[in-house]
Amino acid sequence: MLQPALIVGSFGAVFSTILAIAYAKLNTLTSEKESNIMDSLPGGNCGTCGFADCEGYGKALAKNETEIGKCRVGGDKLIQKLSEILSIAVPEHEVAALQCGGGQQETSQRFEYHGIMRCDAANIVSSGPISCTYGCIGFGDCVKVCNFNAISMEKNGLPAIDEKKCTGCGLCVKACQRDILILIPKEQKLYMGCNSPESNLIKKSVCKVGCITCGLCVSNCPYKAIEIKNGRAEIEFELCKNCGICIAKCSTHAIVDKLKARPKAIIGSNCTGCEKCKEECPIKAIEGLQDNQHKVILEKCIGCGLCYKVCKPKAITMAFSLGYVEP
Repeated sequence: MLQPALIVGSFGAVFSTILAIAYAKLNTLTSEKESNIMDSLPGGNCGTCGFADCEGYGKALAKNETEIGKCRVGGDKLIQKLSEILSIAVPEHEVAALQCGGGQQETSQRFEYHGIMRCDAANIVSSGPISCTYGCIGFGDCVKVCNFNAISMEKNGLPAIDEKKCTGCGLCVKACQRDILILIPKEQKLYMGCNSPESNLIKKSVCKVGCITCGLCVSNCPYKAIEIKNGRAEIEFELCKNCGICIAKCSTHAIVDKLKARPKAIIGSNCTGCEKCKEECPIKAIEGLQDNQHKVILEKCIGCGLCYKVCKPKAITMAFSLGYVEP
């Protein structure tokens, strides 16, 4: 009886030792991971990540209980560093965008306001002084809460967002009394500049750039990325290719285009004159006879790239816009 007991005891001791060593190694790895994360975090303990301090956020990261993009103070460099430590993909960066184009030139005042010069205070008084009760009040509450100096007020009375400084923290979104500041993917170039659900008659009477739900953007979008909801057009970013056709079709300029310059299509000498490009062009910017080289009317071309996609002999190139990403 003694020998079997000794054998069982020996096995138990061996396995206990193995488990102890494995635990120690795993614990060391976890500690190293946490240590690397803590060394990478800014240490400001600002709380914008949703945790009480950087330590709480770091521990949650080490346990895969939260996302790496919540620390906006560290910016893109921190996100890249954390993704390397945790061996996960870098999430898409978001930036703030203003869903209102109704500044002082596009809207009017319903009454003179002489109260506290803050959006939250003015909004209490009959929904603010501007003609559109869904538009930007213009007193800059968003500017005051931005910790990165990424927002400034334009002469037209609307906030301007500097995407190079914006970290997507969302503080301006929370501060906005009209819910017209939203976060969008940084790579998204088009978005709606009107958030009003009012009837077309009212929108026409209070703003020059409001969405009148005419549906031209919907019917002309080749990617089915736009639909009419809540009294206005809405763009589905996951489907949108930033082609710009909706911009060209919108009669009230209610859609915002972040691109300062769009490319132009150029047709080369190897064009066969098949007319596929002419048929595909949504704004009739291509001319030419069948079986002859076609030509793009550059003044009309919006750079959507649809002609480029259907050209089988690859006679079309997209030019004149540095940094442009092909749709």
